[in-house]
Amino acid sequence: MQADCAMGGDGKEDRVNDSTDAFDEDRFLAELDAIFSSHRGATDAEPSILQALADAENAGDDAGTLTVLNEAIGFYRSQGRNQDVQWMVQRALELGLRMGITGTDAWTTTLINAATGMRAAGLHDQAEDLYKQALESANATLSPTDRRMAALHNNLSMLYSETGRPRQALAELRAALDILESSSPDPDHDVDIAATHANMALILLDVAAQSSESDEYLRQADHHALTALSLYRAAGAEHESHYASALAAMAQVSYARGLFDDAVAFYGKALALIEECYGTDADSYRVTKQNLEDARLRAGKRTPDDTSSPAPPVQSGDDRRRHDDAAADGPDIPHPTDEVPHATSRVHASSAEPAAEPSAPSSISGLDLSRRYWEAYGKPLLDGRYSRFRDRTAVGLVGHGSECYGFDDDISHDHDFGPGFCLWLTAEDYAVIGADLQHDYEGLPESFMGFGPRVRTPRAQGQGRRVGVFEIGDFFESLTGLREAPSADKPHEWLMLDEPTLAAATNGRVFRDPYGMFSRTRRGFMLMPDDVRLSLISRRLGMMAQSGQYNLPRMLERGDPAGAWLSIGQFVDATSSLVFLLNNPASVGYLPYYKWRFAALRRLSKRMGSVLPQVAAGLEDIMRLSSAACYAGVGFGEGGKGASTSMAAVRKHVEDVCADVASELRREGLSESTETFLEWQRPYVESRITSDSPLLRSLED
Repeated sequence: MQADCAMGGDGKEDRVNDSTDAFDEDRFLAELDAIFSSHRGATDAEPSILQALADAENAGDDAGTLTVLNEAIGFYRSQGRNQDVQWMVQRALELGLRMGITGTDAWTTTLINAATGMRAAGLHDQAEDLYKQALESANATLSPTDRRMAALHNNLSMLYSETGRPRQALAELRAALDILESSSPDPDHDVDIAATHANMALILLDVAAQSSESDEYLRQADHHALTALSLYRAAGAEHESHYASALAAMAQVSYARGLFDDAVAFYGKALALIEECYGTDADSYRVTKQNLEDARLRAGKRTPDDTSSPAPPVQSGDDRRRHDDAAADGPDIPHPTDEVPHATSRVHASSAEPAAEPSAPSSISGLDLSRRYWEAYGKPLLDGRYSRFRDRTAVGLVGHGSECYGFDDDISHDHDFGPGFCLWLTAEDYAVIGADLQHDYEGLPESFMGFGPRVRTPRAQGQGRRVGVFEIGDFFESLTGLREAPSADKPHEWLMLDEPTLAAATNGRVFRDPYGMFSRTRRGFMLMPDDVRLSLISRRLGMMAQSGQYNLPRMLERGDPAGAWLSIGQFVDATSSLVFLLNNPASVGYLPYYKWRFAALRRLSKRMGSVLPQVAAGLEDIMRLSSAACYAGVGFGEGGKGASTSMAAVRKHVEDVCADVASELRREGLSESTETFLEWQRPYVESRITSDSPLLRSLED
């Protein structure tokens, strides 16, 4: 309900240098600033960010990559694309830790941006933890008057507001305002001070709703809203997106005071400015439009041709206020400043140590070999004969093969390994140059850096080839059976896609994608609808209960080692899947096929902020003990002597894993039950499913 405020950046951005030899951070920032200044953010920002991300990674520029990731967090937050936000937050935090920048102001800024992104995604517990880390880091790395301190207090106030703590939120905003007013060279023309006044007006409405002195708090809210508008006007910022937030705040205050005609006027001005800055597809436009209609109804100004029923005020991703009394509380306002990604604090970081020299050829990964082969031979090919299609072609390595998961090693070199990469074209471009480009691709050197020629197994030839030129839809159809991800209203199609299939379609690395179509299609498969994810979580809980908690003990008691062994297998499979689903595939990817299941679990358990990191080791203990528990001594005529200890240990490990899962369900708000028999957790999880599709719910007896 407030405007995110992340101050302290220098506002530089520009288009990325296409060279893979170096990444020009300043040019990228200047380009991005130019995109938003010309109101092209909705169409041009994401391709610029994704291309910059690929360029920075390909150049091995960790500091540049971190800068782009921070910008990406702000952009996806502004678009309400919460799963993308989580993904970028995870990557930024992991990269910052790997760079060793903890204890620096760059780490403080990254924590602030990450916390703000997670808050906007509705993950309040994670956001509060990150904000606390940011405060601790800020106190050690920033001066008390650093404007990023104000941003931190401002955004923390939003968290308190959204979790029903308005007085704490108001205290944080007052702290932010004190910092800004004491540090500003020109407080009478400072738009950050204006934004904070607007946020204070909104918080005061919450305080008024909980106070017996509501009139006084409404008067204060009116004062702060008017101050915000006055400061924006003095700064000549009446055509900037932040001004729309102040207009909407003034409308909210007017609504709360019963001045519905004024609310209509201010909402109308806010809506026009949002349309100018972001078009009509942004969430903020839709929310403000509905709020304007609600204000018109209250003012008796309903349009004559509108015969629809009045709708309750719409809440945007950041609007989580309750409306016990709509007339007094008013409709929720949008957050136009959330639409401005470069409101994100800028990061300027360098690795703690100089970049390492390239790996020796004997130890190079398949992804790195692919990228270098592309740089050496593919890029010159595309820049030459096919230069007209250069900015419409995506390049990378995605699909089947251990190298696409990053799990390849020297043993992997005996099949389907060697120099190669994928070129992905639109259907229109493929019809024009697909055959010729494939012919020229096949003419590239077969050996590179001591590797090759590529040894192809029968399954990786013809229609199953893993590298070369592909039409985007054909490529995904070859992996999933679908040319693009199913829509959210087709859960049956999502349920037909198993996790290893989705893992193959979303793994690997995209080296460049200036046009963005391949990345958008790929991301569609990453973004499993939450109702489908909840349904799968319920199914995995059911299988864990059935196989591990119910049938395993019975098979052991019956003396049926084969049945017990298979029960353990089912339990391990279901639990492995559940861990990835609870971590959210949009952030961590999907569980790959059985061969790499535990490699993926081990890697996931080492990620910062990973959910249930201890479960991977617990499952390995279960598998290690299962041989003795199921078959100990039987094959040697010993009648199973010593098996009882292992049987008890396996059963305890299973129950420990299930107890950890039940605890995590409660922590994530997916259940209120303390029951550790996981079958009884399923109704709680399924109650969170909003779709009415019967396919997403378990059958009742």
